[in-house]
Amino acid sequence: MFRHKGNNRTYIHNLRLASLLSLVAGIVNITGVLSVKVLTTNVTGHFAFFGEEFSQRHYTIAIVYLVFILSFLAGAFFSNMLIETFSRIRPQIAYAVPMFFEILMLTCIGFFGKEYVFTNFSGQVVACVLLFSMGLQNALVTKVSQSVVRTTHLTGLFTDLGIELSQLFFYRRKVELRQLSKSIFLKLAIIGCFFSGCVIGGFTYSSMGLKTLLIATLVLILALYYDNIRLHYYNLKRIIRS
Repeated sequence: MFRHKGNNRTYIHNLRLASLLSLVAGIVNITGVLSVKVLTTNVTGHFAFFGEEFSQRHYTIAIVYLVFILSFLAGAFFSNMLIETFSRIRPQIAYAVPMFFEILMLTCIGFFGKEYVFTNFSGQVVACVLLFSMGLQNALVTKVSQSVVRTTHLTGLFTDLGIELSQLFFYRRKVELRQLSKSIFLKLAIIGCFFSGCVIGGFTYSSMGLKTLLIATLVLILALYYDNIRLHYYNLKRIIRS
């Protein structure tokens, strides 16, 4: 799911990756909205808010939205820096390092963030950490899937889905329809899992608060664990066959 690159990467790898991490993104997004009233999986809206506040000369508030945008950017930058660095040192764990940092950040906010969301400044710090973690995740997924999967940006996804649904009326060859159907299903899986994450997070937030983020970290840990189990399984099969 994470380790396979280039020609070794299959549609199933991308489907598993998309499903699990879009579920995480949905949970993080709704938790950010309910706890600090900030969307934490994209920056499109923050650009609009920045423009609004800046045009009204509310410069302090405008700077806050700018920091939100830069937090997401910094997460993506940091993620790729880690992947590139560890690809040269220990390529077998290169993908796991950004996920470790994401797990660490979400766990810290889940356990300790509740004490800090009662003031504007502290709530904004929590939002920045969540935006950073989602930028980190989106860059990781984009890098691993070679830009096929993005788990936090539904605007572009719905655009692509609309285009591909319309193409069903024009592409009739079996090979074309098969490829088109697989691509549509992948996008529907991302949308469905993101939506499921929002619903799960919304229902659990009332009783768990910011600890809802621990559900997201559990999914990330299971994804890493599953990937390692499959690696050991295939290595064992190779040993037995040889």
